[in-house]
Amino acid sequence: MPGEPISIGNAPKVGGLTFRHFRGEADYPAMARLIAAAKTADGVERTDTVETIANGYRHLNNCDPYLDMCFADMNGEPIAYSRVWWERQEDGQQTYLLFGFVDPVWRRRGIGQAILSWNEQRLRAISKGHEAQQKIFRSWSDGNDDGNRALLESNGYVPVTFGAEMARSIMDELPEAPLPEGLEIRPVEPGHLRQIWEADAEAFRDHWGARQPTEADWEAFLDRPFTDIGLWKVAWEGDRVVGQVRSFINTDENEEYGRLRGYTENISTMKEWRGKGVARSLICESMRLLRERGMEEVGLGVHTENPTGAYQLYSSLGYQVHSKSTVYEKPLD
Repeated sequence: MPGEPISIGNAPKVGGLTFRHFRGEADYPAMARLIAAAKTADGVERTDTVETIANGYRHLNNCDPYLDMCFADMNGEPIAYSRVWWERQEDGQQTYLLFGFVDPVWRRRGIGQAILSWNEQRLRAISKGHEAQQKIFRSWSDGNDDGNRALLESNGYVPVTFGAEMARSIMDELPEAPLPEGLEIRPVEPGHLRQIWEADAEAFRDHWGARQPTEADWEAFLDRPFTDIGLWKVAWEGDRVVGQVRSFINTDENEEYGRLRGYTENISTMKEWRGKGVARSLICESMRLLRERGMEEVGLGVHTENPTGAYQLYSSLGYQVHSKSTVYEKPLD
């Protein structure tokens, strides 16, 4: 049943503290509130509304939120929550992912540790039905969340790779970068969407942490907030998609932070076209289009150790790091 109690053996002895499962959409407002409190304390820029949370939870992979989430309540009011799920990567590794948010007022009282223990216990139970040569727990820490980093490291997690959020102004002169000969940019039509999605998935197959996409991913792609195909720049070689930048404008985030930023995101290039200037050209075209739409800056996220040199490319185009993140792992035994 939704919201059933959870018993956690190492939970702190705090009067009024209880743990339970997910209750459904009634929990979304509390989840948005907890994310907002955490991001303010940790110096993370993000905007999560009840609507965007609901959108994400419509398209979960390998996760039943009624079984795979844990909430901590204080006298019936949520003060923390977590979620777990699993993925099978292209390299055969089975990855078991977990995250959580604790209200800063209630941090450093053992609540995070109790929830982390439950997360791992739940994932171990799930993993018993999986055959894999390697099984790994994975989590991450964003911004200045020193408490979360300390919690993960004290439980045996080690940093394995890093990410960054980058941005640059587009109010000054923008770089020129012609598209390689033999390619052209065409206006995106609804009939192109499946091909564009499949090309992006194919381009990322050799990237760190890649997994086989699912129909749930396709449905999420179609339902993604702030989608505007008029902002997308897609390079074609005949009838084949070879590169793309699927830009968007997060109007909720711009309103919250009082800025005019567009995102040159969802960048991918087919393997045989890498290193030939495809992504550079599409990004430059995207910056110009976003400026025409009234934006004053652009942003993106990047895996800083991306083997294709994405981080170096973005730096050469004037993007600068404003926030970093760390991915942590430990063996599931």
